[in-house]
Amino acid sequence: MTIIRTPDVPTPEKFTDPAAAVARLKQIYDQATQFLCDSFAKAIEGETPTERFRAYYPEIRIKTATYAQVDSRLSFGHVSEPGTHATTVTRPDLFRSYLTQQIALLIRNHGQPVSIGASDTPIPVHFAVANNPDLVVPHQGAAGFTLRDVFDVPDLTTTNDDIVNGVHDHEGDHGPLALFTAQRVDYSLARLAHYTATDPSHFQNHVLFTNYQFYVSEFENYARSQLADPESGYTSFVSTGNVEITSPDGTLDQPLKLPQMPTYHLKREDGSGITLVNIGVGPSNAKTATDHIAVLRPHAWLMVGHCAGLRNTQALGDFVLAHAYLREDKVLDDDLPVWVPIPPLAEVQVALERAVAEVTELEGYELKRIMRTGTVASVDNRNWELRDQSGPVQRLSQSRAIALDMESATIAANGYRFRVPYGTLLCVSDKPLHGELKLPGMASAFYTTQVSRHLAIGIRAMEHLRGMPLERLHSRKLRSFDETAFL
Repeated sequence: MTIIRTPDVPTPEKFTDPAAAVARLKQIYDQATQFLCDSFAKAIEGETPTERFRAYYPEIRIKTATYAQVDSRLSFGHVSEPGTHATTVTRPDLFRSYLTQQIALLIRNHGQPVSIGASDTPIPVHFAVANNPDLVVPHQGAAGFTLRDVFDVPDLTTTNDDIVNGVHDHEGDHGPLALFTAQRVDYSLARLAHYTATDPSHFQNHVLFTNYQFYVSEFENYARSQLADPESGYTSFVSTGNVEITSPDGTLDQPLKLPQMPTYHLKREDGSGITLVNIGVGPSNAKTATDHIAVLRPHAWLMVGHCAGLRNTQALGDFVLAHAYLREDKVLDDDLPVWVPIPPLAEVQVALERAVAEVTELEGYELKRIMRTGTVASVDNRNWELRDQSGPVQRLSQSRAIALDMESATIAANGYRFRVPYGTLLCVSDKPLHGELKLPGMASAFYTTQVSRHLAIGIRAMEHLRGMPLERLHSRKLRSFDETAFL
């Protein structure tokens, strides 16, 4: 029989101090990952192991016999019904502020301590060594032993979206306390580093998505202007490859090869800065980015991209504020059926409209000249206009759509699915139904005049949202009947 070696970790203990609870989570996690890293290094360098090495994720657990008596306006911070609720935890160092806040709400709203201990979910060795630059897990067959015979590897039974999709089996000994298991979080942290070429620790709580590289230069210019202002609250700017500057004249060397989704971070000490992700073109990229950023629990994400204007009264450069989405992107149909409505969130809509008014210096009826509010259609075919027009155009007309792109509905729908406040402000860059195609000359003039203003609006909207209390921003519209306590 194979001997299983495990690290010595503290026995489960109850805490009423959130900071102490998080400190214990970190202690258990650090002991577990250090044990796996040390064991793995010895296994790679030494003789073929004859033992199995295993360590477990830490766990938060709470047991309550009564329903919480809380403010009915609060959409999070309490379990939905009496019983035992638990979640596994990874990277307590990265999620320290989030965990402290969520545990504090749980203790306060239920009047019960939380129990912190080791779970029964093993930590895959791939994730344990991910933050150790001196260790790399070899591909299957490269080591002198079969990896899965000695260490635990990623397990899809605990790496899924069953909780967020509302199909989680609650018949076990406890209900879920958070939307993501520790393995699911670790999976996304690894993917984020790969796709964005920046460490997850740089991501800020407010995320802008765009589908054009033109916005990146403007974002960098804005970041440098903020770093030059000691009163701005911004402390550094991080570019692709984790290159970080803290002064406006800092040098940002671009890597020879950009990642699939170049990402840039204008940081504040408390994480309330702004991250810009260039997701490129298409709903698949939009889904990939939001699937993984969601585990960081941002407070809002907005799409600020380009679109096709569908109304003859629109002009190039006009803005579109989405209040509904025609979902023909198809990438989320299995996770979120198309019959599920994606509601506009009042707080985000107001912030975006207010930002447009402030940047353009227009208001009221005059604002309607350059901005329309309505349905945005997102499709999965970039050349949709080359097909027989009778079908697509009729559907677009029946839906009352005013603009069409390939990413907005995906980002909004995944925001709804992951309980992340979302919004969309697009800029009309062509009008294919009315003979104005996106040609090189037109595009150049458009980008020159509009990109800076559009990005400024997105940033201004994020600044408005940053000043809003979390309990107001995180709408009850995003929460289901049987909801987790953690955001």
